[in-house]
Amino acid sequence: MAEAVGILEVYGLTTAFVAADAGCKAGNVHLEVFDKNKPANADALPVPLLVCIKFRGGVSDVTAAMEAGIRTAEGMTGVVQHYIIPNPEEGTEKMLKISALDKD
Repeated sequence: MAEAVGILEVYGLTTAFVAADAGCKAGNVHLEVFDKNKPANADALPVPLLVCIKFRGGVSDVTAAMEAGIRTAEGMTGVVQHYIIPNPEEGTEKMLKISALDKD
């Protein structure tokens, strides 16, 4: 059985690091590589970069990590969206490895 994944999209890289740290401390999870997105309306956002955090582990641990990450991010620049996939299928697993952080 695949590990659950919690996907948490936040405003800014600093918020992503702090939220990821809080999540990892709250649940027995590990992280997939972060991803980024600079949307067309970036200038209208609190921070012009969206970062996606991906927590992996059992459903209850991912849930605890997500709750802690959301609380932390809301106290900083904010949360764009979040979702937990309890049992990602093979195609989704492949997509979780993709990251644009090393690209301009």
